[in-house]
Amino acid sequence: MIKENARQLPEGWDRFAGFFSALGDPTRQKILLIFEPGEEICVNEIAAVFDISRPAISHHLKVLRNAGLVGNEKRGKEVYYHINYDYCADVLKLVHGFAENQIDGPDKEVTHDNAA
Repeated sequence: MIKENARQLPEGWDRFAGFFSALGDPTRQKILLIFEPGEEICVNEIAAVFDISRPAISHHLKVLRNAGLVGNEKRGKEVYYHINYDYCADVLKLVHGFAENQIDGPDKEVTHDNAA
């Protein structure tokens, strides 16, 4: 038992709740999946591909932005969104590292090659 984790989360784990909570909604998952790599899309273009209101899309984008999954930039009257791939990768690497450590144990050397 790792009692210390009951007192304080390990470094970086504070990001998990918002990240995975934001991904818990199918509409937010779909919003992320419409982006091409490196693409920026304005709110109106995002809303046009969904059967829900623009304010509802704005709410979902706000949740994704607050969780760090997307960033935005205002250009004139439009707000453009992009996926924050670096942040997503960092959070997922932390989860992956935790799982690998649990499988391999703290004393085993972790290798990432598939040669067997």
